[in-house]
Amino acid sequence: MAGVMDSVNQRTQLVGQNRLELLLFRLNGEQLYGINVFKVREVLQCPNLTVMPKSSPVVRGVANIRGATIPILDLAMATGMPGLSEETSKSFVIITEYNTKTQGFLVHSVERIVNMNWEEIHPPPKGTGRDHYLTAVTRVDNKMVEIIDVEKILAEVAPTSEAISAGVVDAEVQDKAVMLRVLTVDDSSVARKQVSRCLQTVGVEVVALNDGRQALEYLRKLVDEGKRPEEEFLMMISDIEMPEMDGYTLTAEIRSDPRMQKLHIILHTSLSGVFNQAMVKKVGADDFLAKFRPDDLAQRVVDRIKATH
Repeated sequence: MAGVMDSVNQRTQLVGQNRLELLLFRLNGEQLYGINVFKVREVLQCPNLTVMPKSSPVVRGVANIRGATIPILDLAMATGMPGLSEETSKSFVIITEYNTKTQGFLVHSVERIVNMNWEEIHPPPKGTGRDHYLTAVTRVDNKMVEIIDVEKILAEVAPTSEAISAGVVDAEVQDKAVMLRVLTVDDSSVARKQVSRCLQTVGVEVVALNDGRQALEYLRKLVDEGKRPEEEFLMMISDIEMPEMDGYTLTAEIRSDPRMQKLHIILHTSLSGVFNQAMVKKVGADDFLAKFRPDDLAQRVVDRIKATH
């Protein structure tokens, strides 16, 4: 799989065009799954694993890869399916970076990379219920591809604290916050809940939407009613990877409309921070924040409250 990782310059060509690249792979059986190439650092044959006592059964072990000790998660087991066979040497590992942490996902086989438009990526069917591990679905060569909610898996295997440290939010800020609203946009149900709980601790009211298309339609409806988004909301905090419309395109659309271009926008994502710093400027967002750091997120909201009130 040499060539899985393109240069940053090549990848930036997709930004603002509502496009993405999916790495396709299989777990147990013929079902195809996809993961955004932006999250992938490397794909390799599964190395020797060292089992860690008292770790989650989903963690098949750790591997030393390029001088770093990386946990390897059985992606089939993590999503409620039978784990991959004990013979891991015939399997592959997708090394990924989420929320500034590196981990490997054990998969049966890796297929290829496809270039797609986010408009071709759709939310999971409503009949899938609440316990599924999907953020989206799409079709490639008339075959269904399921995109896994990795943030949900990581939250279950290695939960992160959602508590805000003492001193980040003071009483004066909370008094002002109760009169304010923040718009959040994220396709992951786990991420939406994490962000909402953090913001509610600060004291603001939260309006949570599921993807960029939904958010843009919501904001357009507001301005059609004669309202100003920058007056209705303290800020918008948006994920980048979302079905229908990504956060980059959502930001560019907002900035291109004089009626809503003054809305303060923070892109909040588990994608690589180095890459995103340049993209924030390209699409016109006000700030970028890596997921999920409750203190940093709360501080951004506190700073905005103090700056505007």
